[in-house]
Amino acid sequence: MASFEIESEHWHCGARWIAGVDEAGRGCLAGPVMAAAVVLAPDTRIPALDDSKKLKPAVRDTLFDTIHAEALAIGVGQCSPGEIDELNILWASMEAMRRAVLDLALEPDVLLIDGNRPIPDAPWRQEAVIKGDARSLSIAAASVVAKVTRDRLMVRLHNDFPTYGWAGHKGYPTAEHYAALRTHGPSPHHRQSFRLR
Repeated sequence: MASFEIESEHWHCGARWIAGVDEAGRGCLAGPVMAAAVVLAPDTRIPALDDSKKLKPAVRDTLFDTIHAEALAIGVGQCSPGEIDELNILWASMEAMRRAVLDLALEPDVLLIDGNRPIPDAPWRQEAVIKGDARSLSIAAASVVAKVTRDRLMVRLHNDFPTYGWAGHKGYPTAEHYAALRTHGPSPHHRQSFRLR
């Protein structure tokens, strides 16, 4: 279960604003890669907050609202399918995270980045945290915000392109999605650099 153990080390060393940063949608065939940065106060209590992949959609939706009510600051960033094709998914994910941090209403002292690498050439102090969305409450909050924001976007895109079934699988590589691609070909929201068939 996520906790403030990692954040506490930085608070103890004098950091004031610690932003957890995570992304969603890296493995999808369609839609943007979405990132979120979330700053929580040390006394924040959000029961059941954990890695978004472990949570049911209804729980994520509830936590999304709670995080927005409790967080000191939330930033969101994304990279489009075209940017993913140009940069590749790794660097597009990093760019989406950088944009999420820049979207914060306050300047963070430290970033806790989910994964094994920090944001390249970023001006902030950073710590990469492997499996951070299961270990850090701030990263877990960012995980939920990124996931829910992206899922809701894919549902809206589904209304324009219903043949692909994005409302159900959110652009991930399911059998239904591949079948639709074989029948209809890619849409403007598909990542052309990904294997689509």
